[in-house]
Amino acid sequence: MFSRLFWTVLFVCLALHRVSAQDPTKVEPQHYKLAFENEWVQVVDVHYGPHEKSGLHDHPGGVVVVLTAGHLRFTDENGKVKEVFAKPGESRWYPAFKHKVENLGDTAYNAVYIGLKNKTLAGKTILPDRQPAMNEQTMDKRTMDEQTAKILATYALASANR
Repeated sequence: MFSRLFWTVLFVCLALHRVSAQDPTKVEPQHYKLAFENEWVQVVDVHYGPHEKSGLHDHPGGVVVVLTAGHLRFTDENGKVKEVFAKPGESRWYPAFKHKVENLGDTAYNAVYIGLKNKTLAGKTILPDRQPAMNEQTMDKRTMDEQTAKILATYALASANR
């Protein structure tokens, strides 16, 4: 009896975790393609054809860089609706949230989503004149951040030239 209860609870917990973690590259691969990922960021190519809709999914908080114009409708998990008119070259910050997307336009919409995976990084700013003393450990972290920035800059430029 206890064994059956244990396995039932375990199954329900795993199912709930899967439902709550709705990575768009997994649940919406026709709209979201993973371009780059490391421990700090997830860079995702976004593509919605004319009048295409997505299912409910979520993103970590991050920045969207718009590549093509779009008229989009976002519906959050509570049913709240927001329409957005996106312009090429525009960048917008979005906090983490679950939503559905609908492309209301007659043309395809393309963007790049750069999601921050570590909440503590999102709240930190290191100003050049106020950097902490560098030791081997902080140097490695700073170098990785610079490498990530270079990769993202290169990717954004390449995406804009498509």
